[in-house]
Amino acid sequence: MTAEPFATGNSWLHHIDPRLRIAFAIVISIPVSIFNQLNGLLAAMAFSFLLIGLARLNPTMVIKRLLPLFGFLLFLWMVLPFTVDGEATFIMGPFSATREGVVLSTRISIKSITIVSCLTALVATMNVAVLGQALAGLGMPPKMVQLLLLTYRYIHVIGAEFQRLARAARVRRFKPGTNLHSYKTYAYMLGMLFVRASLRAERVHQAMRCRGFKGRFYSLKRFPPHIRNWSFSVLMALAVAILCGLEWGHWI
Repeated sequence: MTAEPFATGNSWLHHIDPRLRIAFAIVISIPVSIFNQLNGLLAAMAFSFLLIGLARLNPTMVIKRLLPLFGFLLFLWMVLPFTVDGEATFIMGPFSATREGVVLSTRISIKSITIVSCLTALVATMNVAVLGQALAGLGMPPKMVQLLLLTYRYIHVIGAEFQRLARAARVRRFKPGTNLHSYKTYAYMLGMLFVRASLRAERVHQAMRCRGFKGRFYSLKRFPPHIRNWSFSVLMALAVAILCGLEWGHWI
């Protein structure tokens, strides 16, 4: 099964043209990635949380989505403050954390949370089929779109095949360990997985040819013009302008 927990909502943001959402996700992420002023970064993070609120996403599920990022940031905070040269702020045994290292870690943390939150609110709220169609509408080459759709679909198929092989091994009383038998068993499982993936690819190719596939996926989803798309574009452009003004215009 595909995991698209945020794509089934019915919020105002879910009904915005996916092409606009992808475009503004990029437009926001690029300047945020080069912001240095703390007020601009905090305003950008607050705006990303506002987008999550507008999308009516479950806060618990959003936090679960951010957990891998938090793990990376934790490792970052364990290293950067003690390796960046500068004025020492506090000492932990033989290590001293510098003010410059703490500031750099703070900036990276805020940027990462902001960008991932914006992508969650704007891009993760559409299913992969709509995402592919929107990317094609933005000018992405058709072959890249097809590769994205097929890869996303069959990663889950291959995962399900591996789970079946793992269950079959457990039924035969296989217990993994750090020994040659375990390594050989996993090697056999991976080899069988590649064989089954190859056979599945051949069947899919034959099925697509039987259905008259000519190198393009067609969709019944349409993106008609609507007043909410214009209002969304104006609000997002205004928000990006304000954030850039906070960073480079010295408004505060």
